[in-house]
Amino acid sequence: MNKNFIAIIYAIAAAAFYALNVPCSKMLLAQISPVFMAGLLYIGAGLGIGILYLFHIKHEPQTERLGKKDLPYTLGMVLLDIIAPILLMFGVKYGTSSNASLLGNFEIVATTLIALFIFKERVSLRLWLAILFITISSFILSFESTNDFNFSIGSIFVLGATICWGLENNCTRRISDKSTYQIVTIKGLCSGFGSIIVSITTSEISFAAKYIPIALLLGFVAYGLSIFTYIRAQKYLGAAKTSAFYAIAPFIGVLFSFVLLDEKFTLQNAVAFLVMVVGTTFVIYDTLVRSHIT
Repeated sequence: MNKNFIAIIYAIAAAAFYALNVPCSKMLLAQISPVFMAGLLYIGAGLGIGILYLFHIKHEPQTERLGKKDLPYTLGMVLLDIIAPILLMFGVKYGTSSNASLLGNFEIVATTLIALFIFKERVSLRLWLAILFITISSFILSFESTNDFNFSIGSIFVLGATICWGLENNCTRRISDKSTYQIVTIKGLCSGFGSIIVSITTSEISFAAKYIPIALLLGFVAYGLSIFTYIRAQKYLGAAKTSAFYAIAPFIGVLFSFVLLDEKFTLQNAVAFLVMVVGTTFVIYDTLVRSHIT
């Protein structure tokens, strides 16, 4: 089977797993504080993949494991994965789940521009058009309502998270040929405990103990399995292309938001949604064409 096709399946699976994150986190944030919640999600990811790694490690070639030359990108990945989920949890807490889900697509813009200007990956005209439409949609979603021009605090937090993840995607891309198990385990445990330390030192910690296992399980699925399949996709598609297929995650997340949280679909949501669909269509078409699948 074509390696690019398998990579696309991985990318779509990553999107489906991650789509559960925002609406489910929105429900749990009523019981767990945002920074502590961010830590639990990543610890769940690290523990889950780490357990799977124990069964895989003996079959893993030494050459696939991270080395000293990978340290700068690994540290960058961990640091950004401490900051980004904390920002997202505050964005979800102070905004709506549907808005946060759609705004997640701004990660495509951040990933692509960083891949272009820092790592010199090529960006096609189709991707530039996608960036334009996704940015317009994100701009619409960033306002409190269509009646004023006050930026939504929740949206600002989410956009900050997407920028951090855009840079993190490119850091992870530099080490994506290494052990996926090792990368996700390090990413999950180090970033998770980093967030827990932040929550303790800032006294931003409150939780109902019975919800902690649920948060850890959500982290394993929405972050652990999502990151695992995402990195596998990056090996063949690159950072910009993988983020293209990952773009369907916000739309699945919006569906979950309306079903699980009974959120209203406003005119502002509708306009932003349609503009985002146009941008996402350009992204996916560009990936299909450049991967010689269409």
